[in-house]
Amino acid sequence: MQQADPALHLPATAAFDDSWRDVAVVGGGIIGLAVARELTRRRPGLGITLVEKEPALASHQTGRNSGVIHSGIYYPPGSLKARLCAAGSRSMVAFAQEHGIAHEVCGKLVVATEEGERAGLDRLFQRGLENGLAVTKITAAEARETEPHLACVEAVRVPSTGIVDYRGVCRALAEEATSAGAEVVTGVEVTGIRRTTGGRIVETTHGDLKARFVVTCGGLQSDRLARLSGADPGARIVPFRGEYYELAPDRSNLVKTLIYPVPDPDFPFLGVHLTKMVGGHVHAGPNAVLALAREGYPKRDLNLADLRDAVGYPGLRRLARRHWRAGLQEIHRSFSKRAFARSVQRLVPEITEDDLVPAPAGIRAQALRADGSLVDDFLLVEEADALHVCNAPSPAATAALEIAHTICDRIQPAPSR
Repeated sequence: MQQADPALHLPATAAFDDSWRDVAVVGGGIIGLAVARELTRRRPGLGITLVEKEPALASHQTGRNSGVIHSGIYYPPGSLKARLCAAGSRSMVAFAQEHGIAHEVCGKLVVATEEGERAGLDRLFQRGLENGLAVTKITAAEARETEPHLACVEAVRVPSTGIVDYRGVCRALAEEATSAGAEVVTGVEVTGIRRTTGGRIVETTHGDLKARFVVTCGGLQSDRLARLSGADPGARIVPFRGEYYELAPDRSNLVKTLIYPVPDPDFPFLGVHLTKMVGGHVHAGPNAVLALAREGYPKRDLNLADLRDAVGYPGLRRLARRHWRAGLQEIHRSFSKRAFARSVQRLVPEITEDDLVPAPAGIRAQALRADGSLVDDFLLVEEADALHVCNAPSPAATAALEIAHTICDRIQPAPSR
């Protein structure tokens, strides 16, 4: 159970008045907060209101991820993910240093656990070089100098990978934005977005909010927000629940940094890995299974509308036909702790089933096209007076400050009173 953080609870105290804001930001995760903060830095005095439907900021993907500052090794050269992640890993560390936020640039190892994975590891190594990263190929013996309990035949060291307290990042972003005059409120849900002369009217549970420009950063609800505004993102969000375990405290010494397997190039997820967290504990996971609700973190949470939306979508059926074997393995691992433990043991054989303690799950908002292909990059959908962030799964937290730069560059001409 996550502890409440009073600094992330910023409830609205009154209904919105009839005045015009320059920019309304919808969504109080790390990207929405980064956008609000960046706007205050670029245009002091700009009228900005950010609304978040939950009682607290960072309640969904931002507050439930693995806390990793990613390097950008996995992403196609030239893509937004590759460029913004590599830059974001630097700017996120600098932001954490500036604000005294818990973090560590500890590096990670991507490991081949058997001979057949060497080719995949080499492809990943080459991609890291193409993306300008200081990656190195190392032997099994060299890898064990960093991770003494590791089992592998070869590894790639990625020194720029780190860990950070993303909820702490969100606290600092909210404090900077509000100190500069932005209004940031929680417990305000958007129910409609309509055009009007001079901008948009954002309909909310707290009254209408008038804005000359709207930015939506809705994560798990991002496609729905875009459609409320009249935009077509060309994809639908399909929620995948990632289930985690933690190592028992007396076994956390088995992992010193971050250990990742070689990803399956035909499967859209990175596989079960081991992550040292800023608090010193070690996360194991996640697997990836279809969530029965977009915001259903417990395994049995069910939202019939969300489920119908997902299973009735041709894109999900086509994806399932393509990856049904891998999907069955993920489902088996979801219901079998022994199977989950076997995945972890491929990396660190000394970890036993009894060493794994259930940890809170997260949900990845993955945009999927109707043909069954994943939207493999960040997706920004633009209108004349609105911009919608329609696909921002990992590494979006790492790249949040850079995504905010990109979004603010596209708000042209800049709104004015």
